[in-house]
Amino acid sequence: MSMFTKVGAAAVAATNNDGGAKESPITSFKSGSMYKVGVKSLENVAEYYGYSVYKKVNTFVPKNPATRNARGFVDANPTAWDQAADLLYADAKAAKEAGASEDAVKKITDEAYLYRGKQRFLRAFFDLTTGKDIVVDLSPKQEKTLKAVIEKYAKKLGSIAFELTKTGAGTNAVVALSPIIDMDEDLTDAERANFAKMGEQPFDLADFETCLYVADEEEQTKNLVIAGFDIARLGLSIGAAAPEATQESAQPTDDDAPDAPPSEEELGF
Repeated sequence: MSMFTKVGAAAVAATNNDGGAKESPITSFKSGSMYKVGVKSLENVAEYYGYSVYKKVNTFVPKNPATRNARGFVDANPTAWDQAADLLYADAKAAKEAGASEDAVKKITDEAYLYRGKQRFLRAFFDLTTGKDIVVDLSPKQEKTLKAVIEKYAKKLGSIAFELTKTGAGTNAVVALSPIIDMDEDLTDAERANFAKMGEQPFDLADFETCLYVADEEEQTKNLVIAGFDIARLGLSIGAAAPEATQESAQPTDDDAPDAPPSEEELGF
């Protein structure tokens, strides 16, 4: 089962490595980043659901991911993290039905939300400085912003270069893709030469598989302990103390704005 829920055209509509022989194109895209890029195709994008807890567990994707319906909700094969979220949402529903205050219920749902898989996107560009494909990790809002620009210039992608930037952090993080109007003046000779060869090789969608950290069931369980969840509630144990820190993800997303938690209506209470 692929780690991605949608790739290429399907990911557009949705608004790891081959043994070490090939370098991953994933690129740091933190606040202050700026790249001069070309866009090979609108469809060079992949959707995935990542799991993380800010400053505790870096972003990972499950080795055996859950299946999701068209709205992104898990409908089969839930991971331990999905099950942890479901338990806490059930706690919140029971607390509400028992007359708990709105603040008390929200405290539980906020904790549950930590363990949910969050929709993310990987999008590929052609770095004009290096002459290589790069991939950046995006929130749904950021992907929607970039997709709109690419769609606007879809018929001119072979003749227009762009400046890809990210500014701000947290809830103020903003990404932008701006066309470079005067390529003779604003690109170096090397960058113009790289742009000219951009179309020689299409982006290989299989390269997305090298861009994310994959965690098996044992590591996911350890990460739950690090995050502060009582895994005994899931009938799980790790047989030893959990490590103090977890893996480094290929592309940390801690500086991005958080997704909005689902409403009580969406949660069924």
